[in-house]
Amino acid sequence: MERNTFTHFTQLRQTFSSADYVKSYTIFNISGNRVRLITLINYTLNLISVEQVLTHAEYDKKKWRS
Repeated sequence: MERNTFTHFTQLRQTFSSADYVKSYTIFNISGNRVRLITLINYTLNLISVEQVLTHAEYDKKKWRS
């Protein structure tokens, strides 16, 4: 992330093909799809905030959305 300047999600997805956009969050599948990194990204300010790191099972419970 530090080596790139993304201006929108579509551009980020070209580099991180496993990233998904879910209602203002950008979700990254990491560690062989066992872990979800939930982030908020401000493309204008070039800032990323890590909101949560969850196992796949925790992510599927969808409690992170509240």
